Order: sequence, then structure tokens, then C-alpha cells
Amino acid sequence: MFRRFVFGLLLSALVPPALAQQYPARPIRIIVPFAVGGPSDIMARIMGQKLTELHGQQVVVDNRVGAGGNIGMGIAANATPDGYTILVVSSAYVVNPGLYSKSSYDPEKSFIPVSKMVASPNAFIAHPAVPVKSMQELVKFIQANPTKFTMATPGIGTTPDLSAVLLKLTAKLDYPTVPFNGAGPVVVAILGNQLPVGCVAITPAVQHILAGRLRALAVTSAKRSPAIPDVPTMAEAGFPGQESDTMQGMLVPAGTPQAIVKRLNADAVNILSQPDMREKLAGLGFNIVASSPQEFAQQIRIEVARWTKVIKEAGIKVD
Repeated sequence: MFRRFVFGLLLSALVPPALAQQYPARPIRIIVPFAVGGPSDIMARIMGQKLTELHGQQVVVDNRVGAGGNIGMGIAANATPDGYTILVVSSAYVVNPGLYSKSSYDPEKSFIPVSKMVASPNAFIAHPAVPVKSMQELVKFIQANPTKFTMATPGIGTTPDLSAVLLKLTAKLDYPTVPFNGAGPVVVAILGNQLPVGCVAITPAVQHILAGRLRALAVTSAKRSPAIPDVPTMAEAGFPGQESDTMQGMLVPAGTPQAIVKRLNADAVNILSQPDMREKLAGLGFNIVASSPQEFAQQIRIEVARWTKVIKEAGIKVD
């Protein structure tokens, strides 16, 4: 870590703002620490395509799955800090430090925040064959089928997983959660009726919900999602105090020159402000944030403390 920090300082001294204007001069890799088809993957591919169009340099998405995102985050943390490796993460980035006794990264030291790009609510979803159409009916169904019910989530400690745990504690239910390596595999499993119900960020599920292939029971946001406006919030469904969302943020390895960080932030804000992007992302269930590096850094500090407290109080342990 120290050698990378020193390398970053030297690189920063050698990369004046004028040279940053020439960035990028070769292909960029975006590391996504989750499976294909999840919200982080979807957001990375959308941004990657736009960055390719903007700069004329190929942007390649590299999915590095495992350990709740820790594998991919660790790879990104150890990458050369030259702007040619970008990390796109979900809320697992701020949850994992409180979840794992040994982490592959330090959320405040291993990376430089670029922007919290978007956020999306989580949703409880079910296969249409499951005889429930509301959260109240789901709770009664689980109570009537004790120890026979499982809930799919995108991974231990993700905000959808914590939402599923919080529901279990609040409603005094007895069911195990089944963690997958991302939201995409959860949606596939429920579409195939391999598992009856799950909790995921809504992005990979929206089109299936609108087409009737999945049933959304409630969203965890404070307000209804414009992408699926007929779906009630958890509070409206009779379960207040269960608000959460899944953010998608962009970071670069610590030591990356500030001129490049500023350039990437400007690119991200510019892309997210484009009318076609705003329409597309809204349709996928993303709420655009487009924060500054400073705003994102502050939120990371707040969220790490918040989720560490929740995990400790819930007694959740991974290792």
C-alpha cells in the first residue's frame, strides 16, 4: 500500500492538468465485483459505452465475482493508479467493512471516490406462481409454511440481504436467506421458480415486473419508484422503518492523479445529465445522483458507520 501511495504521488507530480486532457490514450478497464446482469454490471456497461463514445477509446467491463464483492474490490485496490482501472460498486462497498473481519480493501484509504452515480430501491419480488400479492400475504404465507421457505438475495450483507434480514426480525419470521453472487442470478433463479421469493435492487427486475414475469410486492424506498409506480413502499405495505437502497458508485485506486479524478467526475456528471441517459436510467429504476468526489467521500464515511452498527446489532457474521 505504501509503495502504491508513493507511486501515486510521483505520478501526480508528472501528470499536470494539460496531460489529463489527453486522457484516455488507451483502453480503460471497469472492474465490476459482481455477476453479469446485476445493477452494478448494468450501470458499468452503460457508462462504459458512453465513455467509449465520448473518448473514442474502448472501455471493457471486467466482472470479478466472489466473496460478496471483496475479490473484485481487492483486485481494483491493487491496480496501477493511472486512471485506466475504474471500479464500479454497489452498497456492498460500504457494508463489507463491517461484515468481514478481514477485508481486501479499506473503504477510505484504498480508493479515491469519483462519483456516486445513481441509486435504486430494493424490492421484494416473487414468481407469479407463488400465491401472494402483497407483503402482508407473504408474511402469512411464510408463517403457514415454517422452515419450508427461503429468500434469495444478491449476497450476504448486501442491502437487499439486510432488508430480508430486517423483515425477518421485524415480522418474527423463520426463513433462511440464500445468497447469490449478484442480483442478476437472483432474478434468473426466481424467473425459473427455483426459489419463490427474493429481495434485489430493482434494476435487473424492472422489465420482468412490467411484463408480468415477476411480481413486485413492495419497494424499500421512502417513495414509490417511477419505474414501477403501482408497487407500494414497505411503509405503505405495513412495514415502516425498512428504508434502504442500492447505490452505484465509481472509484479509482488510491494515488490516481487528481487531474484524472476530476476529469472522470466531469465525464460522469456530463453523461448522467444527458436527456437520453436520464430517460433510460429512470426506466431501469435508477435515481440519478451524480455527486462530486467530496460528497461521495462523505457519504462513504457515513454509510460505513451506519451499516457497521446495523450488522453488529443484528449479530451478522461472515467469517
